[in-house]
Amino acid sequence: MPISHTVWSLDEKKPLQVASLIDEKELELLLRDNIEILNKGWLVISNQVKTDAGKFIDILCIDHDGDMVVVELKKDLTPREVTAQVIDYAASVSKMTAEEIAQLYLSFTNGNETLNAAFQKKFGTALDEGSVNQRVKMVIVAAKMDDGTERIIRFLRETYSVDINILFFRVFQCSNERLISRTWFEEDIEEYAPAEVKQKGPWNGEYYASFGEGSRNWEDARKYGFISAGGGSWYSKTLSLLSPGDRVWVNIPHTGYVGVGIVTEPAQQAKDAIFEHKGEKVKMADLSLRGDYLYSADDPENAEYVVKVQWIKTVHTSEAVKELGFFGNQNSVCRPQAERWNFTVDRLKKCWGIE
Repeated sequence: MPISHTVWSLDEKKPLQVASLIDEKELELLLRDNIEILNKGWLVISNQVKTDAGKFIDILCIDHDGDMVVVELKKDLTPREVTAQVIDYAASVSKMTAEEIAQLYLSFTNGNETLNAAFQKKFGTALDEGSVNQRVKMVIVAAKMDDGTERIIRFLRETYSVDINILFFRVFQCSNERLISRTWFEEDIEEYAPAEVKQKGPWNGEYYASFGEGSRNWEDARKYGFISAGGGSWYSKTLSLLSPGDRVWVNIPHTGYVGVGIVTEPAQQAKDAIFEHKGEKVKMADLSLRGDYLYSADDPENAEYVVKVQWIKTVHTSEAVKELGFFGNQNSVCRPQAERWNFTVDRLKKCWGIE
């Protein structure tokens, strides 16, 4: 699907002449110093950022949710190889810690401004270090795109919900000035509205839970009413954030959202959990379970822990809800402050008919 740009002069009633940039470096410096050309909701962390493979990311940004944005620039035609290149860059960025990103920004500003201060100034809210780099977005900036690249990008977006997009630009000559126009390949790039975010609280009162399948099984959780995590305190400790009466939305990583319910009991070790089943109180060990929840039963540090939940809505994994832009987090439970968490909850309420 070729995308063409034409800018007409209303006075002269003819299209402006197409001009050109000197080179990719000019484009890089232009966008680095005027990132709002791409998106006013991005803050530049640095340019020419070295990756694990020794390659260099043209521009690295952070958005108001703490997500990283990898920007790869191509002055002319975009070859299909650039898709693999930008994915490789994103893989490298995904390993960066909040401290490394903050240090990178400090170096970029020659020690004159911290990332926390810049984030507060641009977005009007404090940077939540726990939400930094939970997700990496990829943007290819190019003048043209070949058919192979278009097929790859569309396949990754539509089939696997990969957050990758292309922004096309064109430079025009108008008298003694050069003008630049731009358009997105797919229009899902969020335009940040500071006033809207300031009006909302830092947390909407809804809890997020990540239900990692493997030794545990989602159908067990649906049937008997629980979520669980374990295999080390790093995984299980966040379950203690949940108290009776809290509402929690459950996501299976790489699958999608599968349920929402109200917490009925605090976290407890799986071996101690008692469930109501067919009118009787039954120990978890005596339930007919597909998963294994009783490993390391004598080791509280590494054991499985469960939180009992009264489900409002659950679906089979084949009906999981997964959309581009949904919130995701590696913590077993968290209280997200990212703007996309509000978006995620609102969308799930509509999908599942929940007030």
